[in-house]
Amino acid sequence: MGDSRLTSFQKQVSDLLLRHRSFLDVTSKFQDSTSRVNRALMKAVTECGCIEVHAARQPVDYEASISELKDRFKTHLSGRLCDHCQDVVKAEMGKHLFYFTALCNLLELPLDEIVHQESDKLSTLGVFNLR
Repeated sequence: MGDSRLTSFQKQVSDLLLRHRSFLDVTSKFQDSTSRVNRALMKAVTECGCIEVHAARQPVDYEASISELKDRFKTHLSGRLCDHCQDVVKAEMGKHLFYFTALCNLLELPLDEIVHQESDKLSTLGVFNLR
């Protein structure tokens, strides 16, 4: 069942995580990485301006089908990340993935099984798993 790329990445993280092997260190670094991803996105809006946020209430038409609702709901984003902002966001997301995987390692949870389990749940529940 294992996805060799995910398994290989998980082993690589295990081999490279030296300084922050403590559960407390990893969980705090994981939380910090979440903040860094959010900060990189906010800077793309407030400093660079390559993306803009135009937020408003999402009206729900209870008569509409799920596919119609999907088309009606907005992301509230306009524009695209410029190359620089995209590089920064991708780097921060990579660090986030690193610490997520490190947390999986400490808890002895196979990353590929987590991904496959979530994918199976999404496939099984389909639209009933809306988030």
